[in-house]
Amino acid sequence: MVFHQRVDDDLGCASYLIGDERSGEAVVVDPAYAIEPYLEEAGRAGLRIVRVLETHTHADHLSGHGRLALEHGAPVSIHPLAEPEYPFDAVQDGQEVRVGSLAIRVLHTPGHRPEHCCYLVEGHLLTGDSLLIGDAARPDLAVGAEEGAEDLFHSLERLAGLPDGTEVDPGHTGGSLCGAGLSRDRTSTIGAEKLTNHALAIADLQEFVAHSSAIAAPRPPTVDRVVALNRGPFVAARPPLELLDAVRGQLLDVRPAAAFAAGHAHGALNVPLHGGSVGTKGGFVLDHDEPIVIHASSAEDARDAARRIYAVGLLDVAGYVLELETPERFEPVGIDELESLVGQDAVEVIDVREKDERDEGFIPGSRHIPYRLVRAYHEEIDNGRPVVTICSSGARAGVAASVLVAEGVDARPVLDGGIDDWQKRGHQLTSFRRCGSD
Repeated sequence: MVFHQRVDDDLGCASYLIGDERSGEAVVVDPAYAIEPYLEEAGRAGLRIVRVLETHTHADHLSGHGRLALEHGAPVSIHPLAEPEYPFDAVQDGQEVRVGSLAIRVLHTPGHRPEHCCYLVEGHLLTGDSLLIGDAARPDLAVGAEEGAEDLFHSLERLAGLPDGTEVDPGHTGGSLCGAGLSRDRTSTIGAEKLTNHALAIADLQEFVAHSSAIAAPRPPTVDRVVALNRGPFVAARPPLELLDAVRGQLLDVRPAAAFAAGHAHGALNVPLHGGSVGTKGGFVLDHDEPIVIHASSAEDARDAARRIYAVGLLDVAGYVLELETPERFEPVGIDELESLVGQDAVEVIDVREKDERDEGFIPGSRHIPYRLVRAYHEEIDNGRPVVTICSSGARAGVAASVLVAEGVDARPVLDGGIDDWQKRGHQLTSFRRCGSD
């Protein structure tokens, strides 16, 4: 058996190529929209992709099942509760899907979505968005959180009953928004998860429902769009990215934050390519109904950025620019300067981390607005006082500052540092304990 895991580190999504060397046949489970890596891996192994298996209709990334069907004639299998609008082969609980001599067993495991299925093959359990490493998937993206959590509880009980040596191969790893306590590990076992996974440690149904339905992770604004694309007619490949001589839409600058600060075009939003989670951040700050033009340092970077934007269902990328007038700039704030500004009460500090991060400790007097929401509050923020954005490392602070500057707010980010660096300088942080928290 050929078993190959591929992880999109930008989104934390995992997909799998499974093949039988003797028959030369393979399937892809939960393919990404960028299908080229599967084709290359299959080619190296002498395999032909003959089917796509979907664990469920994905809400966080655009599937490549349409491209594999349209370009390579691969049929798509999914549970009928997904109610897809494309041609599909239905899979049911207990069914075996044959790939050469391999038998892939279908386990219907609702919870994350009603149609969710896991696939068991040769001691490998592909868990999709059910049992993850260190946690379980969120239950609130398709049905009510409590209804989804109850189904998920029973599905996890079923999976925990498999042999301890069964390898757990999840659909998500650390960095995904589909679970709160995900490990960065990419594989585990049923036995290891029974010992360490806090979702499996909750034996009472009502306790699990209360825990699992209290989701703190933000709901990506691209969810409805991605679900509609993944459930609807097959989505074909995008045309080659075009080099433009002028901006024709909203401008996404994917150059490093320092380069953006040193000079950028009016109205540009900065989501650095090498800062990680480009698709997720772009999905939160871009206008989903306007064409996107990418400002990059190279054509290769532009294509990489487009791939990450396509992955979250934003397909209207008009092209890219390399040479552009960049007359606007701002000076990042260092911790030394921030100390002085806060001491003089000369600045408004905006903490752009998420709620659970801020609860652990924040700069007294700072205001909390997650980076993904600053545009909605820009008029309120623009009160005449200079603004400094801060997060844990500088990555989200830079994104937030670019959004505010595009809206005309006098904002500067702390790029080389964050809250921990402020505390290391001897400053006391204020922590916040919410009612009902441990």
